[in-house]
Amino acid sequence: MEVQGKIKLIGDTKEFGSRGFQKRELVITTEEQYPQHLLIEFVQDKCALLDSYKVGQPVKIGINLRGREWVSPQGETKYFNSIQGWRIENLQAQQPGSGQNVPPPDNFEPANDLNEEDYDDLPF
Repeated sequence: MEVQGKIKLIGDTKEFGSRGFQKRELVITTEEQYPQHLLIEFVQDKCALLDSYKVGQPVKIGINLRGREWVSPQGETKYFNSIQGWRIENLQAQQPGSGQNVPPPDNFEPANDLNEEDYDDLPF
């Protein structure tokens, strides 16, 4: 699954337990009629993916939904959900001159100087 939005907050990497489990939280705000503020967790080696990102950047994040069951000492069962990120992509336009700034097909002007008699080797 994927989710898109603007980065609202990037947390520091936190370490838990004796084995050094790492987690870093990111909050994005979706851009829709009713914007949502989504907390997305990056764990272990995925924490470093957030190093080059800044608050305000539009991003697309590959996510997995995680759910778990917990039984309290009193025998009460509770369920918890989390959103775990595994990929992040910058959606901001690339800088001019980088070779990456290709406009979408809708932005190309139509060709007006077509000659239907020119040789075309396309099979259709």
